[in-house]
Order: sequence, then structure tokens, then C-alpha cells
Amino acid sequence: MNLQELTKQYDFSGRTVAITGGLGVLCLEMAKALVGCNANVAILDRDAAKAEQILSTFAPGGGKVVAIRVDVLDKPSIEQAAEEVIRTFGRIDILINGAGGNNPKATTNADQSFFDIPADALSFVANLNLNGTVLPSQVFGKYMAAQKEGVILNISSMNAFRPLTRIPAYSAAKAAVSNFTQWLAVHMAQEYSPSIRVNAIAPGFFLTEQNRFLLTDKETGELTARGKKILGHTPMDRFGEPADLVGPVLWLLSPASKFVTGIVLPIDGGFSAYSGV
Repeated sequence: MNLQELTKQYDFSGRTVAITGGLGVLCLEMAKALVGCNANVAILDRDAAKAEQILSTFAPGGGKVVAIRVDVLDKPSIEQAAEEVIRTFGRIDILINGAGGNNPKATTNADQSFFDIPADALSFVANLNLNGTVLPSQVFGKYMAAQKEGVILNISSMNAFRPLTRIPAYSAAKAAVSNFTQWLAVHMAQEYSPSIRVNAIAPGFFLTEQNRFLLTDKETGELTARGKKILGHTPMDRFGEPADLVGPVLWLLSPASKFVTGIVLPIDGGFSAYSGV
């Protein structure tokens, strides 16, 4: 393979990417990179008005970007969004399942033991992370099955490899996302087309609006005790930056990884490799 052929594999001209949870810090970075690589991108989020405002922050690129409202736990809403993506861009090539998150009521802390976590909080986290991945995969995956090609990228977590203290529901839900990724990769390849690939990334510890003040002190900016523990178990000794996801994501979405399916790729600064000794 020559350099020109390699470079061409990262040119997403003519390809359409749908990203659920597209307003999250990490997914927004992916979306901007993909537009810069000439992809047409549909940002799918519950807050379509905010998404429209975000579009102005995209640097000019070869690709187009639109915002579409969706509720990833409501299948008719996802079907309507998929139809809008097809009307706008003509096809769907890639789905990134970025919607997910935790719920403070599903964590253990000084005021709530594991035995007191309410069932509705557990259900919320399980539904958002697992069903919020499965349902879009059903809807968009059906289009991919019909066209005999496509890529689905799920977002797992380091918690799926090594569950963290205090967040049992989130850890279990992300472990389920990893398992589902492997199941769906086999199912789509065997039942519909080997040109439909399904993978996941497992980000390590990135500073986002959701966890910033769990890891750093709001007043001083210094590391909290939890932040120190995390960096103490991260050989690279830093938190991830959104841009650190771009290279691995583009690789998994591109033809450069056309023989890769069913993997969960850690992007964690070595966290999952370190025994602590």
C-alpha cells in the first residue's frame, strides 16, 4: 500500500455518520474531526436547539453537519431521526452510539449505601447505557443490513474492564455494552454481511463536565483524593483529552480497520495494563 492509498482511507467523502449523544464533549470532538475528514455528520441529541447553536463552532470542512432531535430510549423517535438522516444525506454508513451516562442516585456515598440504591435509579442507568445503545443499533443497523455494509461504534468504558468504587450501576451497564458489542459484531457479520463491522472504544479517564469536580477541586483546581488515585494507576500520569480519541475512532470507522470487528479498544493511558505494582 502506498501513502496515497493510506491517506485516502481516512477521507470520508460521501459517507454519512450519525452520532447519538452528539453534544457530549467527547462525541463533539469526534463529530468535528469527521466533518474535517469530509464526512456528512448528523448530531442526534435530545436538545436539538442547543445542537443547532453548536453547529456554528464547526470549522469549515468538506463535510456537512446537521442537528436532529432524538430520544435514544424511544424507538419511534429513533426511526423518525433515521428517516431524516436518509432524507438529508441519502444513506447511513456509520453509527456512533455516544448517548450514555450515570445518575447520582445510582451511586454509593456517605449518605447512601449500596443497600439503599433505589430500583428506578438502577433502571435509569441500565436503560440509558444499554438500551440507548441497542435501540439505535436496531434502527440504523437495519439500513446497514439492507445495503450490506456499515460500521457501528459503541462507547464502553474502563469501568467495563475494572469496575470502579461507588458506581455499580454504571460499571455493570458499560460491561453490558461491551458484551453487546461482541454479540452484535458476530450477528451482523454472519446473518447480514461481513462488511458490517461493530466495535467499541473504552475511554479511560477524561475530564468532562460530568466528572470534573469528582477529580479536581472546584475552588483550587487541585486533584481530589479520587483524582490522585486514578492518576496513580495511569502510567501516562495524566487525564485524557478529547483529541486523544480522534485517531483511534477514525481508524475504527475507516477501511484501514476493515478486518477488525468485535473489539473493545481501551484508550486509557495504560490504566488497564497496570497492576498497581
